[in-house]
Amino acid sequence: MSFASLGLSEAILRAVTERGYDSPTPIQAKAIPAVLSGGDLLAGAQTGTGKTAGFVLPILQRLSTTPARKPAAGGRRPIRALILTPTRELAAQVEESVVAYGKYVKLSSTVVFGGVNINPQIERLRRGVDILVATPGRLLDHAGQRTVDLSGVEVLVLDEADRMLDMGFIHDIRRVLKLLPAQRQNLLFSATFSDEIKALADGLLNKPELIEVARRNAAAEGVAQRVLAVDKARKRELLSHLIRERNWFQVLVFTRTKHGANRLAEQLTKDGIPSLAIHGNKSQNARTRALAEFKSGSLQVLVATDIAARGLDIVELPHVVNFELPNVPEDYVHRIGRTGRAGAEGEAVSLVSPDENGLLRDIERLTRRQLPRETIAGFELDPNARNEPEVDDRPRRAPRRPMRTDAPRGAGTGPRSGGVRGPGPAAAPRPAQHAPSARASSASPARAPSAPPARVPASPEPAARPARQPAQAARPGGVGGFRPRSTGRFGR
Repeated sequence: MSFASLGLSEAILRAVTERGYDSPTPIQAKAIPAVLSGGDLLAGAQTGTGKTAGFVLPILQRLSTTPARKPAAGGRRPIRALILTPTRELAAQVEESVVAYGKYVKLSSTVVFGGVNINPQIERLRRGVDILVATPGRLLDHAGQRTVDLSGVEVLVLDEADRMLDMGFIHDIRRVLKLLPAQRQNLLFSATFSDEIKALADGLLNKPELIEVARRNAAAEGVAQRVLAVDKARKRELLSHLIRERNWFQVLVFTRTKHGANRLAEQLTKDGIPSLAIHGNKSQNARTRALAEFKSGSLQVLVATDIAARGLDIVELPHVVNFELPNVPEDYVHRIGRTGRAGAEGEAVSLVSPDENGLLRDIERLTRRQLPRETIAGFELDPNARNEPEVDDRPRRAPRRPMRTDAPRGAGTGPRSGGVRGPGPAAAPRPAQHAPSARASSASPARAPSAPPARVPASPEPAARPARQPAQAARPGGVGGFRPRSTGRFGR
């Protein structure tokens, strides 16, 4: 099968050929006709299978050959396609694909994400774009400032929807859906399937076509997977040994935590192995610079957390190392999907200490595959070694507070709402917990320097704490003031 047989225009085929592709991947061969048909789509595709082109190419074809449903306002092009991604890196990568494949069609695009100055994005949006690639949080920032108009969107794409749910973007997605017209085409792409993904698809998609190009939650076939048993205290030593002895270059290493990524990158650099870390606490410029050095080959090792590594598309990346196994088994599939992309071969090595055996079993249960275990000479397990699990420094979600039935709907906003917290019910003034100091009383005599102010004994049931409960609890239905509908459907 060729791209020409899929109904793409000569202009798009020319751009595809210039990118060095002559035949579509399985996901592209199935997704492109489905998107061109105009119906909703639920696609299960691993990362690295070419799924980005699977929706970018048909979107370019549709928009370049049909007029906009909504006329331009004030000479500005309406946004006709919206592509949502979970991370900045993935958003930038998708927009690069839009630009490359749309090189010879008269369509414009831009990307908006957080961590950078919003003003250049506002200026670009004012000029009008046909295709907008965005992360949910920054898109809602623009919506709050009324610098983006989504009323003309004809196609919505949720790319790596499973990761969006993992990152807690469901409430932001619901807010975005309320800004879109009811009549639109919805495309949902996910590398893994879970009950949450099924619920999202049920509420978003209308009689979708289902496409799966690989067994659910399976790893890419071109990736050779190995497990190396090692004591936790010797993981860094073993990693340095492997990189030097086997002459590894372009090694992507995963850690569970930001602190762990920083520490490992510093240790490897001290070992004479050029390394940098990328994670959510790094500035966007620092992340972009590290990624550019890694792609060019000047940086030997890139240490990343799961979230920061989403969207990394490095041609023929040879090695992925799990320095620590992920707490969520699905993340293992995403991690090793950075190598073996588009049919290329790759290697995924997991350094597993005894305390991680339970996580390893969860991964094997998910992928339905037993991973081969090996031991490197000189790094055998020490039965007397301590292998306690490290503390995860990722922020934990606050426990759900009790909901008041008399609280106004939508009185507050959640941590990912992107908006300004609205005024909630007024909290009762906090009563004084301490006696007034001598300075506050004009009638009191001068206070001796050594005499501390007297304290009033604390009440066993302070009135101030209960008085604050209504303001904190005025969030009906969960974060962001959204009350789940009984039908489970939304946004249509």
